[in-house]
Formats: sequence, C-alpha cells, structure tokens
Amino acid sequence: MGIVKISDQMHENLRVAGTALSRSINAQAEHWMRVGMLTEMHPDLDYRAICQLLIQAELSGGLDLTNAATLGTTSPPKTAAAATAKGRH
Repeated sequence: MGIVKISDQMHENLRVAGTALSRSINAQAEHWMRVGMLTEMHPDLDYRAICQLLIQAELSGGLDLTNAATLGTTSPPKTAAAATAKGRH
C-alpha cells in the first residue's frame, strides 16, 4: 500500500464517479487502474471483455501483473450472444 498523488480534478472525477457507482474514491481509482492496465495489455479487447477478464482474475485470486498478461489467452471471452444462450429457461 502507498500514497499516490493525483490532481484535484482527477480526485473530483473519482469522487463523482464513485458516488454514482456506489464505490469509495479508492475503490473507483483502483477500478480505473485495473481497467487501464488490462486495456494496455490487451488493446484488442473492448470494455465488456476487459470486465470479463476482471471477473476471471477475481475468481483466480485477484489481478496480479504476473498473471494479467495471460488472462483470457486460453479461451477467448464469450460474446454477448454466447453468454445469453446458456440461460436457465
């Protein structure tokens, strides 16, 4: 853990987004950092696929730089059509 200095404007952006999404300022900052890190490592993926990688990482014990580069390489993220085709009904 450590202290990260950010601009006043970014802090305000985090406060607004965090409030809107029921997250603390720190949780919102961490979410944006995770999304940004995965976006840089997987520039071919869209936001939905990045969110799927975040879920996969959480199920695997959390996002770690040592495993973030390999997330999603064994099987491509499901498309929306594939995800909805497996409903209960």
